Amino acid sequence: MRRYYLDFEKKLEPLENRLDEIQRFYDTRDPHYAKEAASLSRRIARLEREIYSELTHWQRSQASRHLDRPHTLDYVQKLFTDFIEIHGDRRFKDDPAMVCGFANFEGINLAVVGHQKGKDVREMARRNFGMAHPEGYRKAMRVMELADRWGKPIIAFIDTPGAFPGVGAEERGQAEAIAASICSMFSLSVPILILIIGEGMSGGALAIGVGDRVLMLENASYSVISPEGCAAILWHDGSKRSLAAEALKPTSYDLLKLKVIDDIIKEPFGGAHRNWEETFSTTKEVLMKHLKAIMEIPIEDLKQQRYDKFRRMGVFKEGA
Repeated sequence: MRRYYLDFEKKLEPLENRLDEIQRFYDTRDPHYAKEAASLSRRIARLEREIYSELTHWQRSQASRHLDRPHTLDYVQKLFTDFIEIHGDRRFKDDPAMVCGFANFEGINLAVVGHQKGKDVREMARRNFGMAHPEGYRKAMRVMELADRWGKPIIAFIDTPGAFPGVGAEERGQAEAIAASICSMFSLSVPILILIIGEGMSGGALAIGVGDRVLMLENASYSVISPEGCAAILWHDGSKRSLAAEALKPTSYDLLKLKVIDDIIKEPFGGAHRNWEETFSTTKEVLMKHLKAIMEIPIEDLKQQRYDKFRRMGVFKEGA
């Protein structure tokens, strides 16, 4: 599978392509090719350290959107068993941008909801690049309410550039659906675990982002608006996206300091897109730790803590 490279990763492309070519088409037992492969590996490792050791806010924002990052259904396939997908909101239609269902996680039956972007052009178009319509959020509410009725925990995967802003979506009540979903999640009497796996932008992310623990992959991003959107509004110049990213601080380490999230899931060196298996393994371990912890808290205490958690966000001081 051909890799996709971000702008700041471009220096790796010719080296990794040549190494891949040698490993696929030549006999690496041949001293000539073995020597070249070893040299390439050393150069790649050195370049990776230069590129990934100190990523800027904008570079992490780019990494959060990387086309090769695993998406919700990839996590579902690797971390859960017996997944049964639920379709439709029983009001309008099914929304492929939002995946919902029930599954088993290490012996725990639970509900899963999450944005799904797609892996290729055709699937991205079908799933609307992970931008859900109102029916997507209503489908998620339907599944979460079923989980609440049956006493099953909920895990929500966030990975969206935002809710779909089209005319049809607005006509069918996009803002109402997002608000209703947020309100509904505060009232649910089951443990809720939120995991931001890619980009989580605007109300489209927050609509399924209310939980007892909010976890975030190291190179994911989470913000009220994308850096490009912020730059376009503030400076009428989308090219100032890097400056906007520095101001927004949408990255995991900043959000942990601000107590917007509760824990960071470390990614493999270079990002989740470069090593899926390690990403899944680390994610599984952290998910289980937090899920077990919140399942042990009495539900009324848990709901109060959930409410208090979000009420504490956005503290500020007024100047004289």
